[in-house]
Amino acid sequence: MENQFNNLYSVILDTYPMEGKQLTKIWKFFEYLKEGRLTTTKCIKCGKVSYPPRILCPECLSEELEWIDLPTKGTVEYFTELKAGVPVGFEKPLIHAYIKLSDSFDILSKIVGIKSIDDIHRGDKVKLKVFDVPPIPAEIGRDKISIDRVYFAFELDN
Repeated sequence: MENQFNNLYSVILDTYPMEGKQLTKIWKFFEYLKEGRLTTTKCIKCGKVSYPPRILCPECLSEELEWIDLPTKGTVEYFTELKAGVPVGFEKPLIHAYIKLSDSFDILSKIVGIKSIDDIHRGDKVKLKVFDVPPIPAEIGRDKISIDRVYFAFELDN
């Protein structure tokens, strides 16, 4: 198994979150992403919707949370391009957008699939894009395992 990780970037430089139920209490978020669903948590007690997903309601501190689906399509409100300091493993251009998913929910996300900042405009329609990221090695007890991972961004919805 250790040979599987040769020639990959250092895990220390990994900018993607740990996934898998062995490593995080919000592992369902990543499982739902694998299904093409963008989800978050909602407090059963007070109704607070939190993003990113939580294990504890920030409003009333309840642990009674449920998973809810968020829209997977939205509209670009604002956007920006990072030219300097692009993290290792990220392709240029690195464009982030503030996206309106619904009347009550907005998200800040990376935009993929465009070649230039000139290819995106305020009001453009975007859709969820789930993509694989390199697996991460982990030690669980005495076992060394590899955890498959995904993450998300948005792309233009032409």
